[in-house]
Amino acid sequence: MLEKRITFVPGTNTLSMPALTDALLSIVIPLYNEEENVALLTAKIHEALQGYTYQIVYVDDFSTDGTRRVIQQLKDPAVHLISLKKNYGQSLALAAGIDYAQGAYIITMDGDLQNDPADIPGMLPFVLSGEYDVVTGIRQKRKDSLLKKIPSKIANFMVRRVTKLDIKDNGCALKVFTRDIAKELNLYGEMHRFITLLAFLEGAQIKQVPVRHHARNAGVSKYGLERVFKVVADMMLLLFIRKYFQRPIHLFGILGVLMILLGIGINIYLLIVKFGFGQDIGNRPLLIFGLMFILGGIQLFTIGIVMELLIRTYYESQKKRPYRIKNVTIGGEVA
Repeated sequence: MLEKRITFVPGTNTLSMPALTDALLSIVIPLYNEEENVALLTAKIHEALQGYTYQIVYVDDFSTDGTRRVIQQLKDPAVHLISLKKNYGQSLALAAGIDYAQGAYIITMDGDLQNDPADIPGMLPFVLSGEYDVVTGIRQKRKDSLLKKIPSKIANFMVRRVTKLDIKDNGCALKVFTRDIAKELNLYGEMHRFITLLAFLEGAQIKQVPVRHHARNAGVSKYGLERVFKVVADMMLLLFIRKYFQRPIHLFGILGVLMILLGIGINIYLLIVKFGFGQDIGNRPLLIFGLMFILGGIQLFTIGIVMELLIRTYYESQKKRPYRIKNVTIGGEVA
């Protein structure tokens, strides 16, 4: 098994390791008001990736401090700066960087120096082996406040229970992707927190490894409790995508049929009351409920049919297939 061939322990000296690949690496880092961190972060990336061919893709999410000025003053040919026209949020900033990235392997991390670039060389062997498409970090001995750690643990627990995907640390930004998986990710809202799950939905094989975590070097955390509510909303959307994206009729159609049957059952009962017992049913609220259930069920079933047609249009218009092939072998050899 791969785990027996490759062992990665956070804290080991990876700086002396020889480069494992000649392929271009793209390190994508969204930034917002990180002028005090970005120069040191750049130096640490250069130190960690000695011998590798790489580009550092900074995406400035309309910072209000001197982040862009500091990056431009570096005059570093390895640094690519994408400046967004307004503050779109971390998910869209990350999406912009991934869209721009030219590397065969795309690495994401935060710009606050809490992720350690020195962990990257130890994560690369897993994707280079071809066994995995995504390597995601599990932060060890987190240097965050309780305001961040408690909601994070609750969110991780909820995501594991709801999605049945055992990702121990969805909030860790340090990840390594193969190019084909990264380019297929559709990020919006607060979806960057579920990027590993999105990759899994694209058929990615995922490896989790422990990584170091440092206290914020400078600047102010952008984390707030309001994010918890956004995360919950996005998680519910992901639950729908995971279970019903390709066959929405299975959700809306079944609910619609159940409501129609319930409405018919109520109306049959009322007919028995009317003609069997001669009672007046015209002023009974139950009659209105019965009709509402039938109409609501018809609407849900119709929504399911419309969404089925939309999904078919989505795949056919973009010439996408609802499956992904890892590889094809002919005579025991990979074609």
